[in-house]
Amino acid sequence: MWYNWGMKIYSWNVNGVRAVLRKGALQEFIAAERPDILCLQEIKAKPEQVDYEFPGYKVFWNPAKRAGYSGTATLIRSELSSLYASKNNGNDSEEHLASREGRVLTLECEKFYLVNVYTPNSKPDLSRLKLRETEWDPEFLQYLKELEQTKPVVVCGDFNAAHNEIDIARPKTNHHSAGFTDEERQGITNLIKAGFVDTFRALHPKAVRYTWWSHWGKARENNVGWRIDYFFVSESLRSKLKTAEIYEGVTGSDHCPVSIELEV
Repeated sequence: MWYNWGMKIYSWNVNGVRAVLRKGALQEFIAAERPDILCLQEIKAKPEQVDYEFPGYKVFWNPAKRAGYSGTATLIRSELSSLYASKNNGNDSEEHLASREGRVLTLECEKFYLVNVYTPNSKPDLSRLKLRETEWDPEFLQYLKELEQTKPVVVCGDFNAAHNEIDIARPKTNHHSAGFTDEERQGITNLIKAGFVDTFRALHPKAVRYTWWSHWGKARENNVGWRIDYFFVSESLRSKLKTAEIYEGVTGSDHCPVSIELEV
């Protein structure tokens, strides 16, 4: 059933959940925003390593097998958690990248699937670019379309790619940089062509806003950033989209949170 409020769903690449908890940034953010759902990427920890209970939330975990690396987690407010069930996360093989590195966490509720994703970085030397172009991006899109055959999809997370020149502070000097190659940008284009709506761009077509900043050269202070964290929704959910926001003022990670509100 649809509920009688706007459901607020947030996403944040925390670049280490233990680190952002030590800083107090995650607790402060949750207290301030009270998200109905919060999807985290790059948690870099297994649940038994996280010395925090997340009061008021049920946590679904998908850590990487490798210690201190990658991984995703999704927090759902306790009173809503019984409405969600975990689902296959994109590939049954234990050796597949999605499983091995904990990069996809899918939950199902009555009206939609919620997919939390941490897309592989192509790496500075572009050594993972071919994997992105020929394996990850097409397989992930196929997975989303298979889910969509049953019900609409909300997919969020760190896609490790800025789509268009408006989404990056210095496009001219980054066309061959990881995160802004033609191949990675095409992966985002393919999502949109397949019917998934870039929620922020749909509501803010000309806004110049970023979600990630390098640690180098005072990039965040000077707002030399990239928009690489997204919410995409199935076209059938476009009419239920109320807001899409970016929280540049929230620190604690090199990424900032993003959110949508769905009329439910």
